[in-house]
Order: sequence, then structure tokens, then C-alpha cells
Amino acid sequence: MVCTLDHMVPHTLLLAAPRGFCAGVDRAVLIVEKALEAYGAPVYVRHEIVHNRHVVQTLKDKGAVFVEDETTVPEGEVIVFSAHGSPPEAFANSQRLGHTLVDATCPLVTKVHNEAKRYASSGRDIVLIGHEGHQEVIGTMGQAPRSISLVETPDDVDDLDLDEAADVAYITQTTLSMDETASVVDRLRQRFPMVSQPKKDDICYATQNRQDAVKQLTDRCDLLLVVGSQTSSNSKRLVEVARDRGVAAHLVDDVTEIDERWLDGVGVVGLTSGASAPELLVEAVIDWFTDRGTGTVETVTVVDEDVEFAMPANLARKLQEA
Repeated sequence: MVCTLDHMVPHTLLLAAPRGFCAGVDRAVLIVEKALEAYGAPVYVRHEIVHNRHVVQTLKDKGAVFVEDETTVPEGEVIVFSAHGSPPEAFANSQRLGHTLVDATCPLVTKVHNEAKRYASSGRDIVLIGHEGHQEVIGTMGQAPRSISLVETPDDVDDLDLDEAADVAYITQTTLSMDETASVVDRLRQRFPMVSQPKKDDICYATQNRQDAVKQLTDRCDLLLVVGSQTSSNSKRLVEVARDRGVAAHLVDDVTEIDERWLDGVGVVGLTSGASAPELLVEAVIDWFTDRGTGTVETVTVVDEDVEFAMPANLARKLQEA
């Protein structure tokens, strides 16, 4: 589909649903806001609460102070641990320093942590499928560092220093692509026929739903834009899903990063956002297109999400007292 010479803008914008904040991100951001309300500023946050620079800056403006090392936080202060999860030694450090600790780890990440500890306690060798250096992977590997080996590709499976007869179980980073994980799992099953797998896929519902929505959009669009930060693993996976299906795709932090040259010959644009991107950034992109003459804006709904996670118990009690 090609734009006419009179209107060098796409005629249609397709919006993915669901998109944007998942329940874990929504909860994590709310935890920092409520901690500021309950305890007052400053509230320290270990690592970016979620991987989106706009969210982080908004919380900084409200009094949040982001740190990479909990030991740099003064004794007795309030600290929130990010949604991605943290290794046990980080919790121990904060306890030693007398911090008021509020844990914003996504419950779905906590589920993977519990799987890792359970497998390790039963003597199994654990293979974690994930990206080296990602905060979630660091936190998960910290649950059982002597038992976990990290792999990212099928070739990494071949390089594992494990006997084929070993009692092996695998777990995965929650924000990976299902397609990306499948090839690694296939290789694991080839090499370790008796490999144990989680009772339920570790890839979270929101990651899967957003990828499914992208697949539907790519059946109809010439270009996909994903709103999200470069540090967001799940946002980058959405771009990869589209490109794997032969559709041009770009990750933009906000509307200012759209390159109009991407729109040459494009009639239909798909628009989605990663699980840590606020909706106001998507709305700005919608306005950018409609202001330039895009006449049709259509929502493509794959599934309705109604998941909610409770506040951490200690923060809930503090808010009640307040």
C-alpha cells in the first residue's frame, strides 16, 4: 500500500491491544509513588524501577533517588527494589543497613526465583534461558548461583559443561520472545531428553499477549513502531517479532525519535508499546500521525487483560496507618 503524492503520510494507524503497562509494571510504579506518599522524599530505588527513561525521570521529579548499589543508601532510609528482581545478597545488605525495604519484584519474576530455589534444593542442574547482564537474569542467577548455567542461543546449549545424563531443569527470563525461546528449548531437549520444565511457561502473560498483538498487526501493516526504551528487553523483542515476519520495525523512546523517512511508501502503520512504556507516550505518537493527516485510527484487540497484583504487605500497612 503506497501513500498518494498528495498525502505523503500513512492513511491508517493500527493500535495494538493490549500494549503498554503490564500489571507488574503498573504495580511497581505505584509502589514508588505510594512509598513517597507514605514515607516522604527521598525514597531510594535499587536499579531503574522499570526500564523506561520517561517513567524514571517522572519518579525522580517526585523525589525518588535511583541507585545501582543498595550499599550506597544511607542507613535507615527507605529503599524500593525494582520490578526485575534482585539477588539475595542485595536483600541481606539492606537488612544489615537497617533500610525500610519495599519489594516491588514482579510476582511472575518471583515465581521463577522460587522455581530456581526449588530445583537447586533437589540437586538439579539448572539452565536459565536469558540475556547476560539483564537485571532480571542477575537476580534469578543469584537465587542459586552454584546450580545455574546461563544460555542465550542453541549453540550455548552445546557448550554447556554438563553430562547428558545429568538431572537438568530449565527456567527462562520472563521477557523473552516465545519464538526465540523455542529453539533453545528444542536443543535442550535434544541434548537432555529427560530435562524438566516449569509447570507453566515462565514467559509472562503480558509479554506473550503483546507479541501476539504484534503478529496480528504485521499481517496488515507496512511498518511497525514500538514505543519503549532501548533498555527494555520486552520492547526490543516486539521489534524482533515484527522483523522476523518481514515487516520493517523500529523502537522509539518517544515521538521525537520518529524518522519521517521510515514512512516513504507506507500506507498502514502498526503501533504498540512495551510493557514499561506509559500510555501518554503512545498518545503523543497517535497525535503526531493524525496531525499530519492520517485519517483512520483502528484498535486491533487480541485479548483483554484484567490482571492485578497486590501491594507489598509492609507498604499496605504503612498506608493504612497514614
